[in-house]
Amino acid sequence: MITQPEHVLAFWFGPAASAAETAARQGKLWFGKSEANDRLVTDRFRDTLIAARAGALGHWRTTPRDRLALILVFDQFPHHIHRDQPLAFATDPQALELALTALGEGDDRHLTPIERVFLYLPFEHAESLSMQEHAVALYDALLREANADDRDLFASFLDYARQHRDVVARFGRFPHRNEILGRASTPEEIEFLKQPGSRF
Repeated sequence: MITQPEHVLAFWFGPAASAAETAARQGKLWFGKSEANDRLVTDRFRDTLIAARAGALGHWRTTPRDRLALILVFDQFPHHIHRDQPLAFATDPQALELALTALGEGDDRHLTPIERVFLYLPFEHAESLSMQEHAVALYDALLREANADDRDLFASFLDYARQHRDVVARFGRFPHRNEILGRASTPEEIEFLKQPGSRF
């Protein structure tokens, strides 16, 4: 069953709280690898992702919060629904296009700081150095605007953005995706992938 934007946002962010509290509560869903969470996302949102890929959710593009929900469907849900498969990255271009549109429309000014983290993530996921530099700038601005209680959280988001940028600056792509996408790794990438923290 195809869901609605507000259901996507409620699932992903949960009840309203501070950024730090929301991240503490939702972090395992967002960034952990769990078969249970993958099944949960698949059961609830597989049909919505299929509809989005088919272009059937164009009406989700009309408001900042609806666009954010669609970005989550394109950018986040595939990594749960298609874990370690090529389709996990297949809708990255749509997510990035939406994020660019959202920034052009000033959507981030209508979202909470923790929601903006996910508005900006498609830039961090792009195998493009210019988009990576854009991600670093966005997370740097988010950190500078953060209140004192949330600064450590947003500093960590900026640190991850820099790490992603540095990998793309070095290799032009994310080497950990090579095996999934059927790309041959260079000797340098093979050595890199042996290092802790090389697989985002």
